[in-house]
Amino acid sequence: MLDILYQDDALIAVNKPAGLAVHRSKMVGNAEEFLIDLLREQVGGTTYLAHRLDRATSGVLLVARSSEIAAALGEQFMGRDVHKQYLAVVRGWPEPEEAVVDYPLPGSKDSGPRREARTRYQRLATIEVPIALGRYPQQRYALVLAEPQTGRFRQIRKHMAHIHHPIIGDCQHGRGDHNRLYKQYFSCHRMLLHAWRLRFAHPVTGAAMCLEAPLDAAYQQLLQRFGWSLPTA
Repeated sequence: MLDILYQDDALIAVNKPAGLAVHRSKMVGNAEEFLIDLLREQVGGTTYLAHRLDRATSGVLLVARSSEIAAALGEQFMGRDVHKQYLAVVRGWPEPEEAVVDYPLPGSKDSGPRREARTRYQRLATIEVPIALGRYPQQRYALVLAEPQTGRFRQIRKHMAHIHHPIIGDCQHGRGDHNRLYKQYFSCHRMLLHAWRLRFAHPVTGAAMCLEAPLDAAYQQLLQRFGWSLPTA
């Protein structure tokens, strides 16, 4: 059963699990289950994706009850009227502690002309673990709050990799040695990127909506192990 965060006659918000593909596409390879199909079986009726999350990313995902509602929500996302906050665990300690990564990215997939892309990040917590890897006897990691100001393909993942602080568990843009370290020492087998909070206007009433998706057990256990806590609203 999918964790439903909000539901009414116009839209549904679910807490997408990490590793679950949102819908059928060439990008998801051999996936056998898809969130949109599971949700349709769970709630009944028609469902339309209002936006998307990577298969490896967890967190808030909006699904519309009609194509008109999906289009209205899509306009909010395109018009940058939606405020998104993600939690990520990255390699190293980003400096400065708060900044905007302004680095153009392809507009769709990994092809096409580069377009403006900006991601604001804030370093929330740090840790140094006594595990040797390569030429370093200790490894540094940080918990980061990322707020994409544009919506390019895999924007946060690419931007954190661009500043040499890739997200742990990212197989395409991250570091395989650090990903393996987390599997071996921390039993963490997922990419540590979570769509935590989403603010937008209800497509029918116009009311301000603020949805928050709880972290899954693997992510929570890692934060507890590192002694990290999340900021309050």
